[in-house]
Amino acid sequence: MRKIIPIDDSSKLKYIFGSQDKNLKILEKELDVSVYLISQGIAIEGKKSNLERALTQLNKIIKLTREGFIFSQEELVDFIHSEEPVTFFKTPNKTKDGIKVFSGSKEKVFPKTKGQANYIASINQSDIVIGTGPAGTGKTYLAMAMAVNYLLEKKVRRIILTRPAIEAGESLGYLPGSMQEKLNPYLRPLYDALYDMMDVEAIEEYLEAGIIEIAPLAYMRGRSLNNAFVILDEAQNCTSEQLRMFLTRLGFDSKTVITGDITQSDLPGGKPTGLLEAKSILKKIKGIEFIELKGKDVVRHPLIQKIIQAYETFYQSKL
Repeated sequence: MRKIIPIDDSSKLKYIFGSQDKNLKILEKELDVSVYLISQGIAIEGKKSNLERALTQLNKIIKLTREGFIFSQEELVDFIHSEEPVTFFKTPNKTKDGIKVFSGSKEKVFPKTKGQANYIASINQSDIVIGTGPAGTGKTYLAMAMAVNYLLEKKVRRIILTRPAIEAGESLGYLPGSMQEKLNPYLRPLYDALYDMMDVEAIEEYLEAGIIEIAPLAYMRGRSLNNAFVILDEAQNCTSEQLRMFLTRLGFDSKTVITGDITQSDLPGGKPTGLLEAKSILKKIKGIEFIELKGKDVVRHPLIQKIIQAYETFYQSKL
């Protein structure tokens, strides 16, 4: 048997079928039907019992898509088999939502997943946000976009970006130049994100005036960081003492975002990361929020999700 669902807006099909038709393959597998495009819309073929269920579920998916909702492959499987209502990440409104970057322009940074949207909301609501998750989930990039936005909107007077100076398998001592010149390549990822979001002239001017400061974590000791948006990146390389020192630097009218991937610590001798310890010590304090981004929040090359999952499976098998 075959049923046809008319589609009047083909631009929505990419959200229904997913990248490289991956969602389409899930629909076919989980509903045990064949789904394909024809000139009139979407055709579904299969046994009568499967066809009726597939028709019902696909119509629900199309309705959600028209309302601006998108979902990951994992959420799609949950939706197909769930008897309860399932909510998904709503596509941002390009004219209203998003984090404004570049003063005087319309350019914005948008969350790509529900986890990223929750991360942004938490930064707006809480003075300290600790965001953890694997590479490619936008932990640092979105925090940087929020920092730039807060500066442009005059919600803070300066941006402070910092990282612990842990050598990831390489020795800074063998690099040429002064200590600052040695540290600059290590801090490069912070510069890269910043240059994505602001004009070069503005960045140089702000750096010279101290409105934007990029420095190793050791430079934070003894300071009170007032009226600032402070980002501590690669916090999985912080010892307990370093993270405690940094957390107590928070001043008035400031925001602090701490990011890290607890699976990629470079601390020597298997020393426990302060980031993991902080989650158990600080989880009950009001005003501090923990956000854990997952593999489904990765927005880089699709292979990265598979790599992350493969490593997670490997390490779990070792337990």
